[in-house]
Amino acid sequence: MSGSIIKAPWHLWVVGGLSLLWNAFGCFDFTMTATNNADYLASYPQELRDYWMDMPVWVWAIWAIGVFGSLFGSIALLLRRKFAYPLFAASFLAALISMGRSMTDKDAPTMEGQMMMSLVILVIIALLALYARWLSRREVLR
Repeated sequence: MSGSIIKAPWHLWVVGGLSLLWNAFGCFDFTMTATNNADYLASYPQELRDYWMDMPVWVWAIWAIGVFGSLFGSIALLLRRKFAYPLFAASFLAALISMGRSMTDKDAPTMEGQMMMSLVILVIIALLALYARWLSRREVLR
């Protein structure tokens, strides 16, 4: 089938569109947290806000790779580009490192539902990566 154009299945647009919205929110959350937006962070305990502001730069960088990697992966998916898979894979790895670090840091404050939300995020990124890989193998992505 090499060289032929494969029609994009309907589910690519649904998955791509929903993932774009989901990942755009992740980027928004990161940006509001990184800029210490008082209105956005008002509902969080001060202890947690202080912890975020004191995180090392490398942790912020890993978090940024996670959220923006997924956003760009969603865009690549909608543009039908094969590099959607490596973007989602890098995002998954970054999220795993970032979340693993915060869960093993004995000084990190915790929130109710934090573990469950982390697992949901990791599962969604993994599923998006597998979906992009599957589409690449079917030559839907080029």
